[in-house]
Amino acid sequence: MGELRLMKGNEVIAEAAIRCGCDGYFGYPITPQSEIMETLMARKPWEETGMVVLQAESEVAAINMVYGGAACGKKVMTSSSSPGISLKQEGISYIAGAQLPCLIVNIVRGGPGLGTIQPSQSDYFQSVKGGGHGDYRMIVLAPNSVQEMNDFVDLGFELAFKYRNPVLILSDGIIGQMMEKVELSEYKPRMTDKYIEENYGSWATTGKPKDRKRNITTSLELVASRQEEFNNKLQAKYQTIKNEEVRCEHYKTNDAEYLIVAYGSSSRICQKSVEIARSKGIKVGLLRPITLFPFPNQELLELSKQLKGILTVEMSGGQMVEDVKLAVECKIKVEHFGRFGGMVPNPEEIATALEQKIIGG
Repeated sequence: MGELRLMKGNEVIAEAAIRCGCDGYFGYPITPQSEIMETLMARKPWEETGMVVLQAESEVAAINMVYGGAACGKKVMTSSSSPGISLKQEGISYIAGAQLPCLIVNIVRGGPGLGTIQPSQSDYFQSVKGGGHGDYRMIVLAPNSVQEMNDFVDLGFELAFKYRNPVLILSDGIIGQMMEKVELSEYKPRMTDKYIEENYGSWATTGKPKDRKRNITTSLELVASRQEEFNNKLQAKYQTIKNEEVRCEHYKTNDAEYLIVAYGSSSRICQKSVEIARSKGIKVGLLRPITLFPFPNQELLELSKQLKGILTVEMSGGQMVEDVKLAVECKIKVEHFGRFGGMVPNPEEIATALEQKIIGG
C-alpha cells in the first residue's frame, strides 16, 4: 500500500501533479479551488522535481502559458472554477485545434455569472459539448472522491498524451473542500523529449534536429479544404475515444427496474437514495458516469431494456439529462431532479423525487 494521508480534494490535486511528473502549473486563484495553487506554492516542487508553479496575471494568461508549455511537449496543467474556466475557453479551443495535451481542473461553483462559491454541477454543457468555438471535444473525467481526485491527475495526463487532446477533471466544491483518507501515487520522473518522441510521436516543438523537418504548432488553416480534412481527422479521433475510453460504475443495477444516473458528488448522495428506495421494496440501481465525454451511451441503452424509468440527479437545472435521453433513444421515461445555487440535495428528497417523477408520475 502506498502512502496514506488525510487530505482535501484540492490539496491532493496538487500533490498528485507533483508526484506524476508534471512539468508546470499555471493558474489564478478563485474560490473554491484556490488551495490547489496554495498547496503547490507551499510544497515548492521546483526544489524537489523542477516543476514550475506560476500564478499568472489572469486566467487568460494562464491558459496561454499552458498552450506554450504543451506545444513543447511538457506535462502542463491549470485549474480554476466556473467563471475562470469560461475565461479560458478561447485558449482551450486553440489547444484542441493544435492537438496539444494538457490537464485542466474545474472545481465547479454555482452560477450563472459570479453566482456563489457553493458547489454546483452546472458546467456540464460547457465541459462536454466544447465550451469554446469550433468543433472540438475534451475528455472529461468526473471524480466522486478525494481518492479519484488523486488518481485522475495521472490518468488525465496519460489520456491527454495518448490522444494529443486536452483533458478536463470536472469536480465541484464538495469534493474539492472535503477531507478523506487517500492513498497517494508513487513518484514518476518527468518525461524527457526522447521519451515523448518514442511513445507519442515527434510533434513537440523541441528544436529542429538534423534528421527531421521542423515541427510547427498552430490551429490556423486558411484553405477550406485542408481545414475540412483536419476536422475530419479530429472527428475520427473523438470517435476512437468514444470507442475506447468509456468509464462508468454500476451500483445495484443487476435486478434494477428503475435507475438513477448521477456523477461526481451527486452520485455519492444517490447511493444512500438507492438504499432508501430499496428498503421500500423499489428495485432501483445507480449508474455513475466516470467519463462524461465519452458518455456511457451503450451502457445506458443496454440497461434501459430492463428498466421502467430513469431519474437523473444533478446540481443544476438539468444538463446531463439530455444525454441520458439520447442514450436510451427516448424509449423509456427519463426525468430530472436537481437543486440550484449551491444547494445540495439530500438522499431522502432524491428518493421521494424518484417515487413522484418516475414511479408515480
